[in-house]
Amino acid sequence: MPASHSPAGSPAAPGASDEVLIRLAEELAQATRTRVPAPLLSRRFPALTLADAYRIQQISTGWRLRAGARIAGHKVGLTSAAMQEQMGIHEPDSGVVLDHMVAASGSTLRTSDFMNPRIETEIAFRLGRGLAGPADLDAVRAAVAEVFLAFEILDTCFTGWDITLIDSIADNAACAGVITGSPVPFAPAWDLAAEQIATTADGTLSGAGQGRDILGDPLQALVWLTHRLSRLGTPLRAGDIVLAGSVHASIPLTPGTHFHATSTCLPAIDLRVLPADLGSERSC
Repeated sequence: MPASHSPAGSPAAPGASDEVLIRLAEELAQATRTRVPAPLLSRRFPALTLADAYRIQQISTGWRLRAGARIAGHKVGLTSAAMQEQMGIHEPDSGVVLDHMVAASGSTLRTSDFMNPRIETEIAFRLGRGLAGPADLDAVRAAVAEVFLAFEILDTCFTGWDITLIDSIADNAACAGVITGSPVPFAPAWDLAAEQIATTADGTLSGAGQGRDILGDPLQALVWLTHRLSRLGTPLRAGDIVLAGSVHASIPLTPGTHFHATSTCLPAIDLRVLPADLGSERSC
């Protein structure tokens, strides 16, 4: 069980001790288990740093790995102007994708398996070779083996989506699930910035964008990730999937909805959210 909360407004010093960060990771884990939202870390501990938030994320990931999960890859978030404006956050963040979080296009899920679920459409990659340190665009382009559309299921264990970058990072950059489309071999000359993507909910357009909405080129998200992970001592491995970020603002994940996304050159992707009165095995 997590330790009791510190009084509201008690700041953690910059570079908070692992004891403090472990306690905060326990609180977030408990909120996820009990579905009782946690208070925002950024309000209670205004001196928490980005390094502290990523350390909380690492602690939580470590517990899941020891419980049997495997790392399937990583997500980069907040890479488009639409998402940064929606969240009031103005730089990217990253989270970890675990194997049990991944399902294929055509899957179903229940909103009751989440707390505050939303969905977004992304361009994603599968690496053919590892990237152990900071890489430039040419190195990243050479490392990508496949590209595909993906839905990312966002969730937060906090009271709502009025969160800061610190809160997002500590909560695994809000990554709760990934629906993967059919992969296409990646050709280094492919101009992914020109990809036109549209997402519908029950046939009605709910989001649209293009590849260049992701840092000018989706591959730039992967470049950013190599620099971020190098500071965390985490290499990218051959076989890892990487989500580059949404091309549109996130959409509420509502019961009974069929989400469908298309792209200029990538295979379409589908997800059905079960009606509220139906049960199903969780798929992501």
